[in-house]
Amino acid sequence: MKRILLLFLNIVNVMVKIISLFLPWVMRRFLLVHYFKYDIASDARIGFAYIFPKHLVMKSGSVIKHFNVAINLDEIILEKNALIDRSNWITGFPTGTDSLFFKAEVERKSLLYLGANSVITKKHHFDCTNKIEIGQYVTIAGYNSQFLTHSVNVYTNHQGSKPISIGDYCFVSTRVTILGGSSLPTKSVLGAGAVLNKDYKSDAPLGLYTGVPAKRKKNIIESALYFYRVERDVI
Repeated sequence: MKRILLLFLNIVNVMVKIISLFLPWVMRRFLLVHYFKYDIASDARIGFAYIFPKHLVMKSGSVIKHFNVAINLDEIILEKNALIDRSNWITGFPTGTDSLFFKAEVERKSLLYLGANSVITKKHHFDCTNKIEIGQYVTIAGYNSQFLTHSVNVYTNHQGSKPISIGDYCFVSTRVTILGGSSLPTKSVLGAGAVLNKDYKSDAPLGLYTGVPAKRKKNIIESALYFYRVERDVI
């Protein structure tokens, strides 16, 4: 009987989620806040997008545009004026399940954090099996980049996950691959097509990282205006 009740409740939840997509934003926000218990500022907004983590926080001015999908993760946090543009796929592996996958990783959290005034552009993939933290005034630019926090260890025949961290004022170019355990220091540029697979957060700021695997190739002049923006959008 308990299984039947849980199945019924799951079906009801899915139906409510689908119906909510077609409601006017005022009604939809009311449903997301009061039924799903999400924390959504009055001036934040979600377009025609299927955004259903366990918990969602959207601060003032934050926006998720059309055709995004975000499912199977613990939490998404968008700070003030953060923007997720169209057609991104955001998924993960939530904690608190009975699954044996990632059971040993007791501190793991399936999380996407997007800092204030940061932008994720179009058609990227975020695997949030472990946390992905993106600082403030960051641009995830171009198309078809992958952020992959989990992988298979062929020696132990187990899956594992590690977090990804992108520092403040970074510029991440198009078609990059960023693997679990990787990080970029503040005020850095990751060149187009690069594969980032190392933790560089202890590096000095103002570096250009390129190649497969990505390495610091040169310094960027300190006066570069991108690193001192007070507005989200680059015009």
